[in-house]
Amino acid sequence: MQPGDDPDVRLMLRAQAGDTAAFQELYAKYSRQIVRFAQQFCGSQARAEELAQDVFLQVYRARATYQARARFSTWLFRVATNTCLSERRRPEHRLPARSLDAAEGGTEDQAPPEYADGDAAEGESTALAREKRERLRQLLAALPPQQRAALLLARAEGFSYEEVAESLEVTVPAVKSLIHRATLALREGMRRYDAGEEP
Repeated sequence: MQPGDDPDVRLMLRAQAGDTAAFQELYAKYSRQIVRFAQQFCGSQARAEELAQDVFLQVYRARATYQARARFSTWLFRVATNTCLSERRRPEHRLPARSLDAAEGGTEDQAPPEYADGDAAEGESTALAREKRERLRQLLAALPPQQRAALLLARAEGFSYEEVAESLEVTVPAVKSLIHRATLALREGMRRYDAGEEP
């Protein structure tokens, strides 16, 4: 799709010309998506909503200099990615993430694991699926921020490698490398989890 064929580009150009309803339409279309994306970086729904507001404020302020060189969503997610990566550099986020190779063993203040009723096979499978999803979420959160951004843009948002490269301001080979390393880390983390090597 050429930028001129993108209806969202046309909305942004209308917003650039002073049409506030066009900007509100873009906000309504993308705000939840940006919140979901931001939450993968900050872990907090409330903070993700604040970051999304910040993203759209930046978009609104940049409307006068906006140029339709790519799909609107590619440009929007470049703003969102830069905002999220800046958020990850804040001092409160500099605590070391739990390594994928972290040693086993809990601490006294950890809650004991919850066990599903052994007679309720369906309840047990639901609980196991929920545990797996949570483990995958933890592994995703432990990825380096650029790997996480590349993976989310390509897999969750459906961007092409070229669009991910533009959003992250890197080359396509760099995107492929980021996604490859992220995929290997997630696969290894889940293998260790399935093998009982990690809690």
